[in-house]
Amino acid sequence: MNIKGYQLILSVFFAFTIAQGSMQACSMYKITVDGKTMMACNHDAWLTTPKIWFENARQANEYGAAFTGAREVSKNRTTPQSGMNTAGLSFSRLTSYHPIQDEPFKGQLKINDEAEYLSDILHKCASIKELKEYIERFDHSFFINDVFIYVDSLGDYLIVEPYRLIEGNKPNYILANFCPSITDREEARKFERYRKGEDFLNSNRAIASLDFCRTLSDTMSVCRGRNRDGTLLTSIWDSENQMLSLYFYHNYDTLAQFNLIDELAKGDHSLNVPSIFPRNPDFERLVNYKTPSNTVQLRVLLLIFSLLLALFPLVLSVSKFWKNGSNAISGKFILSIGLVNLLLMGYIFILITNKGIFYFEAPYKHYGSRIISYFSYMPFLLLLVVGPMAYYTIRVLKSGKTKSWLNIVLVSNKLIYLFLVLGFSYWGLYSVWI
Repeated sequence: MNIKGYQLILSVFFAFTIAQGSMQACSMYKITVDGKTMMACNHDAWLTTPKIWFENARQANEYGAAFTGAREVSKNRTTPQSGMNTAGLSFSRLTSYHPIQDEPFKGQLKINDEAEYLSDILHKCASIKELKEYIERFDHSFFINDVFIYVDSLGDYLIVEPYRLIEGNKPNYILANFCPSITDREEARKFERYRKGEDFLNSNRAIASLDFCRTLSDTMSVCRGRNRDGTLLTSIWDSENQMLSLYFYHNYDTLAQFNLIDELAKGDHSLNVPSIFPRNPDFERLVNYKTPSNTVQLRVLLLIFSLLLALFPLVLSVSKFWKNGSNAISGKFILSIGLVNLLLMGYIFILITNKGIFYFEAPYKHYGSRIISYFSYMPFLLLLVVGPMAYYTIRVLKSGKTKSWLNIVLVSNKLIYLFLVLGFSYWGLYSVWI
């Protein structure tokens, strides 16, 4: 295989690992009181490029709009996560799960550019009726991992699932990372953000004011103790006053506000959210925190470690049992190295494909896999065996009965253990007390 072939394999591998770790959590609510509607979105993500941008109407029968988001799809383009247009139609996008169905949308238009599609909706639609007619033209199962909710100025809303549209007009409505059509209330309340929001609204009379929405958004926000990561952006959209109130990185003491009409009068423009707010040490930690998900070099290094961990026991075994290849390394020790290395290879794969391990509490509990949860104790197992294995390796080196190249293999294996222990420490995988 030539170099380009290897590059293609690595590219596909990295794309797969990024996709596996790209799932983000969010929550939203809408409140309609005395004819005034406010909608808010908590964008909970580990992205470091949050933006707000404004786009004027492109034709006479269209609307200007404002958007917030953080996932860049190209150098100068970000996918909308939340937004509102000059007609008061707002939306929020949330990660969700829905089982795949076979060809439910025969003949509908395909969505080829999600950023353009989501922007076009706010530029072209003013009400839930118009919105539904527009979306029904498309195969919206394109967003198989998302659920959307659109809210118009009257307080009516449309939930857009991958295969279904659900209309509603309840005065207060909360949504988190689930599709309502396949999730009953008992299951929905297992989502902490949803449960907190519902409990808050059940205990307090809803008021369509910024103070009330700020408190509710704060109640539903996330700030984890391990890395102080969580809610990246809180966008509160006031359809009556055409206002966006923005809070950054779960800090509700500092507010930035934008009048949609005034901002559109300045022409199309975009703002980097961190530059709007005072210095935020928690966000700076997020930016500087290196993981395999955000650093290609780390993914490559872990992949190389995994390959070497597979190779070393094989080399030691061949040297032990090949004719005239006796040495001071016992078969039991080689077997122990092989077992530990095999477990470490599995854990390295999990690290590369599960972004949440680096942020959620340790030991990591995976919501859908006991195996991954069990593997989260691997750093502690490595810590237990690295000392005895290092002691035995030193004894072998001092014996002088093993060839130099085998000694290099033993030492290299232990150095990988050491690097992994240091990496696990940096990532907080030993921080069980938080």
